[in-house]
Parts: sequence; structure tokens; C-alpha cells
Amino acid sequence: DGIADAPRGGAGAPSGGAAPLDLRVLDAAPGFRWHGGMLIEGATLQVPFLADLVTLADPTNRWSFLNWLKQTGRLYPFYIREDFAPLRAEYDAYCRWVAEGLRAPSGEPTVEFGREVVRVVFDEAADAFAVTSVASRRGADGCPVDQGTDSATAAAPRTAAVDATERTDLTRHLVLATGTRPRVPAPARALVGEDAPGAAAHLHSSQYMHRREHLAGAEHVTVIGSGQSAAEIFLDQLERLDLGRQHLSWLTRSPRFFPMEYTKLTLEMTSPEYTRYFHGLPQSERDRLGRQNLPLYKGISGDLVNAIHEALYRRRVEHGADLPVTMRTACALESSELVGDTAHLAWRHTETGTPFTTTSDATVLATGYEHWVPDFLEPVRDRISWLPDGRYDVALDFTVDAARRIRVLNGEEHTHGLSAPDLGMGPWRAAQVLNDLTGRELFAVEQQIAFQQFGAPDPSAPSAGSGLVAGTQAASTDVTPTDAASVEAGDQA
Repeated sequence: DGIADAPRGGAGAPSGGAAPLDLRVLDAAPGFRWHGGMLIEGATLQVPFLADLVTLADPTNRWSFLNWLKQTGRLYPFYIREDFAPLRAEYDAYCRWVAEGLRAPSGEPTVEFGREVVRVVFDEAADAFAVTSVASRRGADGCPVDQGTDSATAAAPRTAAVDATERTDLTRHLVLATGTRPRVPAPARALVGEDAPGAAAHLHSSQYMHRREHLAGAEHVTVIGSGQSAAEIFLDQLERLDLGRQHLSWLTRSPRFFPMEYTKLTLEMTSPEYTRYFHGLPQSERDRLGRQNLPLYKGISGDLVNAIHEALYRRRVEHGADLPVTMRTACALESSELVGDTAHLAWRHTETGTPFTTTSDATVLATGYEHWVPDFLEPVRDRISWLPDGRYDVALDFTVDAARRIRVLNGEEHTHGLSAPDLGMGPWRAAQVLNDLTGRELFAVEQQIAFQQFGAPDPSAPSAGSGLVAGTQAASTDVTPTDAASVEAGDQA
């Protein structure tokens, strides 16, 4: 979470001079980790290094990835490497360098780890939000320490009346950046979650690297899911597979192992223009497009798909026989049961309707993440705009309240579309929020970057080559741009 006061005099340069506003970031984690449970050796980001914390908003900023490379003596090796995608481990180190380096004018850290927000109320007398936090209960793996590493859900707020570590900060503005939490589908909750027995070899992918050693002795390992995380874990397990003793399965409900689409015109769907277009649609249409667009960024990188096939081919050559590997699509998990340490999984093939069962000694749920609303917001719930289904009703400027003092970042995919989870658009979002909070243009924010246009043309404002005459309708209105997208995409989601 971020809490920020209004700007005070002498605002400094965005590149690292005096802060233009009083800012404090409270984070329940004990320290920064970039998806710590998925820091698999050799794994890379799916985006170029330009999608760091600052470069696309301010290329001269001291907190850029390139400057971190320079400061650590790795700029030239990275240049010679000639790969735009950083290793995930080095991006993790870069982000920790930034988090540890940010300081207020007083010298105090801007980012305060180990502080768990438990309550937010609005103090009418102070005209400010009172943010109460306590020392966090989370361990190095991000899980609550009193629940061990078997919980895949966020910690519940503390209920004790008195906590010696309790502290309250006053702020005029709130930025909610609580992100997502691991999603465990209902049919798998007998294996992973609050009500599960806690077998160490059955886990969500967010805990994979913390508990990978528990999979080594399993005779049958099952990976469930079809995105990047599932693919990375499958490849990692394939390389470690004891061909004479173990069996590895990869099952997904998706009709195929979708590659992530990374073509340039598709990437323009993260643009400010598409964001404005998407935000202007009815919520029902936004939700439909959101489901349709999932393969555009939830898929597997093409290089990883090829690496998996290469590993399968190589291991078959090494083994000299059929591999003890199963890969099935269109398989929906119906239920699960833990008998001893073995998972009994009931499936239904979605294309044939055929039911079947499997067993697994170790199960990894690469079933993604879900947005959530923290309980600590309950005292200010009536100040926040909500959609009928309980999701944030996020305005185009990321505010969720009439007073424009509460903002949401990385919780607005349902209102802003593909730009919300896109790493490269993070600086664009942050720049808008900082400009808005300070009332000054600290950063130049692009509004038009796409070559294509989104939505139906406006007949009253024709453009060159549009084929429209002012005051007339297009020759045919049978197929809208949205319908055309549906036809082209088919039933891929």
C-alpha cells in the first residue's frame, strides 16, 4: 500500500532529488521478492528490460535497470549478452536495489517492509485517513508464520485489541497496490488452502521454489494449469525427472497449450488509446473482452514452448523409449481428495465428456491469481465506489472515491483492460498518479502511441482515407469492431 501526503514546497526532480510529496509505502512482506516462489534458475521476464520501474516514464531516472547494471558492474556483459529479456533473478535484485535505496528527505526508508496494515479509517477532524499497521507475521516465503508455508491465501487481519507494534499514520491520499493472491479453484481446495491438511508436496505455484525439494521423492508429479508458470514448472521437473522411477503429468482445462501473443499490433492493446476505449465500454462488454483477451498475456512465451519440445525430444533420445510423461489438454478438474499423502484427482474431458481419475504424489497448482479486497478497508467501504458484484469501480484516473483521494493500481484490469497487468505500462500509470497528486507535470505522459484506432469511427469527424463522409453512416453496420474481434479470435479462451 502507498500512503501520500499533499506536496510540500521545494519539489525536487523525479530522477532522485528531493521528493515532491511525502510518501510512505507499507508492505507486509519482510522484504522485496519478485515472485520469489518462481525464481527458477535461468527463468527470464516475458518483457524487455525497458519495462523496468521508471524508464518508460523518465529514461534519465537514476533508478533505471540500466543504471543498476552500471552500478553493479554488469552493463557491458548485459550488452554483450544481446538479450532484451533480463533474468528473473536479476530483475528481482534490481527491484530490491530500488526498494532499499529510496529514502525520504529525512533519510528514512520510503518503503517500509514488515508492516501489515490492519485498519484504515477516515479521521474527520484531521481530514485524513488514519492507517493502522502492526509488525507483519509473514515469513521469507510471504506466508503467515503462524500458518507455516502450506497456506496459499492471504493472512487474515489481526484481531487482538492491543498490539505493542501498532502504529497509526495519517495521510490525505491512499494508493491501494495490494495486487493479487494465489487462486485455488474449489475442486482443488482439499489439497491446498486453509482447509487442506497441509501436505508439503501439494502446493500452489507461488510456493514452488520454497518447496521444490518435497517433489524430488514423488513417484508421480502432476502440474495443473496452462500458463507461463505451469510451463516453467513442467520444464524444470522434466529436466529433473528420474526416468526410471518417476512419472510427470501436465493437465489443463484449456483446449491447447496457448502461446502468449506478442505481436506488435496486439501489444498496442496496452496503449492509452485502447485503455480509454475499454474503460468507456459497459461493464458486461469489458468482462467479455477480458475473458476473450486472456490468451494475449496469460499464455506461454514462444521460446519456452520450443524449449519444452526440445527437452522432450532430448530426453526421449536419452531414455531410448517412450517417456514417462503425460500431457493432456481439455481436462477439467472436478474434485480432489487427499488419502494419506496421495492426491486422488477426478477429471472430465471437456471435449468428449469422458470422466477419468488420476493419482499424484505431488501436485502443483499453476492456477493463477485473483484480485481481492483487503478487510482493512471495511471502515472506509462507504467512501469507495463499487460495482454491483463487489469489485472496485475504478475511474479512468485510477480513483475509486468521489473525493479522488483513494487510488487503485494493479486492481483495475476489469475496468482498464490489458494495460493494468502490463509491466511496461507500470511507469505510465504511476506517472499519472504522481502528476495528479502533486498537481504538476513531473512526468510527460503519452496519450497517443498506437497506429490503429479502436471503436467505431465518428461520422461527424472524418479522417483522411476513412471512407466516410460527414453526416453519413458507414455502408454496413452488420459487423462491429468487437464482433470482428470475436470472429478472428474464435473460441480460443
